[in-house]
Amino acid sequence: MVQTIKIQKYPAYKPSGVEWLGEIPEHWDLKKLKVVTSLINRGVTPNYVESSNFKVINQATFSKGYFDFQNIKFTKEKAFSGLNFSKGIVEKNDILLASTGGGVLGKVAFVDFEDNTYQADSHVTIIRGSEPEFVSKYHYYILSISFDLINGLLAQGSTNQTELQRDWLRDLKLPIPSFPEQTAIAQFLDRKTALIELAIGIKEKQIELLKERRQILIHRAVTRGINPNVKLKESGVEWIGEIPEHWEVVSNRILFKERNEPGNDSLTILSVSIHTAVSSEELSDEDNIRGKIRIEDKSNYKLVEPNDIAFNMMRAWQGAIGAVRVNGMVSPAYVVAEPIGPISADFFEYQYRTSGFIQQMDRFSKGITDFRKRLYWNEFKQLKTILPPLSEQKEIITYIETIKTKIATAISLKDQEIEKLKEYKASLINEVVTGKIKIG
Repeated sequence: MVQTIKIQKYPAYKPSGVEWLGEIPEHWDLKKLKVVTSLINRGVTPNYVESSNFKVINQATFSKGYFDFQNIKFTKEKAFSGLNFSKGIVEKNDILLASTGGGVLGKVAFVDFEDNTYQADSHVTIIRGSEPEFVSKYHYYILSISFDLINGLLAQGSTNQTELQRDWLRDLKLPIPSFPEQTAIAQFLDRKTALIELAIGIKEKQIELLKERRQILIHRAVTRGINPNVKLKESGVEWIGEIPEHWEVVSNRILFKERNEPGNDSLTILSVSIHTAVSSEELSDEDNIRGKIRIEDKSNYKLVEPNDIAFNMMRAWQGAIGAVRVNGMVSPAYVVAEPIGPISADFFEYQYRTSGFIQQMDRFSKGITDFRKRLYWNEFKQLKTILPPLSEQKEIITYIETIKTKIATAISLKDQEIEKLKEYKASLINEVVTGKIKIG
């Protein structure tokens, strides 16, 4: 549990003359960033290569809130300018500021490692302090809570081309306590934010465990049913294992036939997603990056009806399959399976999106590499599927929907707790570095 801070105030305050800052402790100074720094400069444009001894830190490297070294890029040569081989090279205790682009501009990182093989690219500003007036971690905390400030005051340009104005940054006025106070504030915030991040990490892990439990319960329900006392038998299929004695395992050709009927202009174009199965409405052009290149002639689009199963033949091996719930049509790159007899397509969606069935689709897909794989109708109809009685299919759907609702509620509560912790962290940093709260 993160403990709240007992609020203490400084003995006296004075107007800072800076609107976003308000009053500051009377004994603090107000100085432009350029006065207390030795370097405020952009990195250099890298010459990207597949691999090298020289690594690039770009905005994507730290915009998620941490250094993503797993996806690091490389440049051909060490950054330099004339005889100055340090230009663009990142040093320990540097502050890095994302300097271009809407939504990223103003993101900040603190370099807590020492490795002179890293260099910043031209979209990243390096801020380096000059002691005895500059404690890097203190100034990092100031800039970390000033994302809106940087976007609002220090940037100009259109939404997608917004760029940090370096001269404005250099003239940015910041509250400057004494060196010992800066050090104490930085150490205090290091301790407190570490505890908050630990609490957030625990809750994020709890969310992952809830999601795993949801998948386990769904898998068990569609392969063994919901009666814990039912007698089991071997299915004869490795990925399935045991099933209830009165269930069957059949090839899909027994359950479905291919539907290959043309759609018409009055029908909604549906999509199949790895994450959300079959949509129930058409995606907007903003959401659908391929919307603008749809063919005008919709005669090749395929008709789908409620209770069909549709899958993207190019991404079935990743789980792009699901039940159709509305009348519509789908891309010619999709396969549509029409039930031969009475079934509940929702049950089969849950089954088909389990890891075991997805692996089966992967094995039956044709192609040399993953991104050339295709699952065609002739292969889909050979897949082995678990077939309970229709009444049990419906009972299992009701059970799964109840489980999903309960777990979704639990996840939502955890998400709300995480957001409150993040808000508390931001508020704490803001109050401490601007002198609204006195530590110690």
